[in-house]
Amino acid sequence: MKKSLLAFLIIAACSFSASAQSADAILGKWLNPSGEGQIQIFKKGSKYFGKLIWLKVPDEDGKPKLDKFNPDPALKTRPKLNLEVLKDFVYDGDNVYENGTIYDPKNGKTYSCKMTLKGDVLKVRGYIGVSILGRTENFTRIK
Repeated sequence: MKKSLLAFLIIAACSFSASAQSADAILGKWLNPSGEGQIQIFKKGSKYFGKLIWLKVPDEDGKPKLDKFNPDPALKTRPKLNLEVLKDFVYDGDNVYENGTIYDPKNGKTYSCKMTLKGDVLKVRGYIGVSILGRTENFTRIK
């Protein structure tokens, strides 16, 4: 009885560990499709976030680019670099991350978002309302 219980606990622990590892496969640096920016995806608690860590052209008129299209006047003067653009994603299994948002600093809008990991490609789908009304972009892992 003790041996079967121990075997069950070992199998359960291994399954949990494998699930956590696959969920964390999204962690790391990603290049956006245009090659203009890199996003660092990280974890806070059980949720996933991403911040803009590199810009091909980080300055404008000799000063850091700002979040000038943000609808909140108080945030228009914050730098784009290190801006948290992906928020609150939950791993849903099968390499899918849902229930998050993506902020587009090029227009100041925030969209619902779903991400799907396919090897070294991260399919990022931003949408309004339902996923069918959106756009998908492929980010590439930076090694």
